[in-house]
Amino acid sequence: MYHYGYYSMFYDPTYILVLIGAVLCMAASGLVNATYSKYARVRSMTGKTGAQVAQELLMRNGITDVRVAHVSGNLTDHYDPRTKTVNLSDATYDSNSVAAIGVAAHECGHVLQHHTGYVPLSIRAALVPAANIGSKLGLPIIILGIIIGMTPLAKLGIVVFSLAVAFQLVTLPVEFNASSRALVMLGDYGILAEDELSKSRKVLSAAALTYVAAAASSILQLLRLVLIVGGGNRRRD
Repeated sequence: MYHYGYYSMFYDPTYILVLIGAVLCMAASGLVNATYSKYARVRSMTGKTGAQVAQELLMRNGITDVRVAHVSGNLTDHYDPRTKTVNLSDATYDSNSVAAIGVAAHECGHVLQHHTGYVPLSIRAALVPAANIGSKLGLPIIILGIIIGMTPLAKLGIVVFSLAVAFQLVTLPVEFNASSRALVMLGDYGILAEDELSKSRKVLSAAALTYVAAAASSILQLLRLVLIVGGGNRRRD
């Protein structure tokens, strides 16, 4: 019979992988919140708000079919390519801090990626349906395969779950590139002075680490599932 937990039911050393992933995500989240809070208190010399900066960046790049909107929440900022909307959160839209301006410019970086056909962004968009399937069905398929003793089904679940991991990995260059574009625009257009730019860079770098942590956590979870299925299969043999 196929046994889930070829280790003792009270002791599964692969849980350490889940724990490491959780710690990484919590540490990254804590860092971005602390960094944003610190620089959210630093007013930019121009006094421009996140919304004003976003509108200016779009205008300077000749993008007229994207609008800037206000959404509720804290750090819920995102660009929606379906509606062509730069959505800025409560902490960004009306704030004139170097943190808010950095975040607003980052979302405009995504607009430029979309406008210029940035390949990793296109790949990520194409992976969205598969990633949703992988995150929702991958683990249930694996568990079902383990329960009914079908190794091929459990392995299929791992492949399905891998789609969600692939999405996390493709997200990394997309986010780093958007931040790079943002910082270049803020400096070239004189929206932030050099010392202000370094503060915005710290905010965006901290935010990028949350994506790195999420990707690392997903990889560790995938590794754990491979170990469980592979170990259980060896037990059967």
